[in-house]
Amino acid sequence: MSGPRPVVLSGPSGAGKSTLLKRLMQEYEGVFGFSVSHTTRNPRPGEENGKDYHFTTREKMQEGIDNGDFIENAVFSGNMYGTSKSAIEDVQAQNLICILDVDLQGVKNIKQTDLNPIYISIQPPSMEILEQRLRDRQTETEESLQKRLEAARIDMELSKEPGIFDIVIINDDQNEAYMKLKSALIEEIQKVQDAKK
Repeated sequence: MSGPRPVVLSGPSGAGKSTLLKRLMQEYEGVFGFSVSHTTRNPRPGEENGKDYHFTTREKMQEGIDNGDFIENAVFSGNMYGTSKSAIEDVQAQNLICILDVDLQGVKNIKQTDLNPIYISIQPPSMEILEQRLRDRQTETEESLQKRLEAARIDMELSKEPGIFDIVIINDDQNEAYMKLKSALIEEIQKVQDAKK
């Protein structure tokens, strides 16, 4: 695959990945692109097919996985999620840095490919703060919240394993976390900007 190195961003739900990404994409407009993931879950209000996710059926997605069309896939809360090779290539073809927002299972799957991305983990300062952030969203049932917290506990433990991530950012202070994220990516950002000149 040619084009700028992709970025694999991981971390539990509620760690603040989306907020940091939004800032990055506002500051560096036209530098980043998202690979649009596939999922078998139903769209949430306001989500668009092809923009937020490629919403699909279990059968279709399983067929793609069996054919080797996905670089990673996972099952979360009973729904399938995955990143197709073509979704990444679409972004790289536009000379953009492709951002992949995946869980740890996805990170481990990507490590088995020839993608060569920059691996970044965004972590919450503590489980208590994470739980508060998730509760403040008021988007989940208690049962699904508990599942997310359990997944986050595992995620936080495993992210400490040496060699999994190039950088682990604790999102305690948003500005500080943002500066760390930016400095981890500045070299690739520069390449894209230079290519546009």
